[in-house]
Amino acid sequence: MKTIQWYPGHMAKARREINEKLSMIDVVIELLDARIPVSSQNPVIDELVQQKPRLILLNKTDLADPKQTERWKHFFEKQGHAVVEVNSQTGQGIKKIVPACQALAKDLYKKWESKGMKPRALRAVILGIPNVGKSTFINRLVNKRQAKVGDRPGITKQQQWIKVGTSLDLLDTPGILWPKFEDQEVGFRLAATGAIKDELLDYGDVAAFVLRYCLDVYPELLQKRYQLDDDVDGEDVGRLFDEIGRKRGCMLRGGLVDYDRTAELLLRELRSGTIGRITLERVPTPE
Repeated sequence: MKTIQWYPGHMAKARREINEKLSMIDVVIELLDARIPVSSQNPVIDELVQQKPRLILLNKTDLADPKQTERWKHFFEKQGHAVVEVNSQTGQGIKKIVPACQALAKDLYKKWESKGMKPRALRAVILGIPNVGKSTFINRLVNKRQAKVGDRPGITKQQQWIKVGTSLDLLDTPGILWPKFEDQEVGFRLAATGAIKDELLDYGDVAAFVLRYCLDVYPELLQKRYQLDDDVDGEDVGRLFDEIGRKRGCMLRGGLVDYDRTAELLLRELRSGTIGRITLERVPTPE
């Protein structure tokens, strides 16, 4: 099984540039993928932002299991963070962003008032891993096309300041991963949801990971989408690939299943929500 890693040079540069700008930042906005909230949370960000007020946005809620999204929201709130659920495609939750940032900066407003200073626009930085939907979110927030949008990771390559009305100045940053995934399941979750360039992946390994997980947690969604036999076994992934490949027409000459096409189909339908609303990790249970 191939080890998944991706940390190109522009990500290291982005981390340095964020660190240089942090002294002028009032609020940190962290955009997470609601399907993989912890796996899409860069551990480097804790080190970077330190004690800055943080707003966590759970994005792509339309693709995630709503019950699990609610549990993740409570999980982060218990850690002391403000949390907003958003869908950057439809605009759900977008109007809550500026008020939430202002609420987090209440101590700063009081400080300005005590010094007789006129309040200025808040300065926020938005952080997130590649392909988490930052550019789409920003364009929705400012209600026009400010940031390049794509369905592959690594579109944004440099920082830029963006005005959000008169009350918020937003620093957009390139998506950054971290140099090494200690837990390879984190790598598989990131790969499954599109945070790592597909050219670097073994589709078969990632699709097998998704199949095993979904058979354990969302068997009814797999059954409904692919009309699987009732006695499917998550340990017999080869048989699952055969069944899905045949039923979806992913075939080679001679009646053999094309495993690469089958794996690609599965990941494409997972990412688009065609299989159903799936969250690929669970809130940790207290020990």
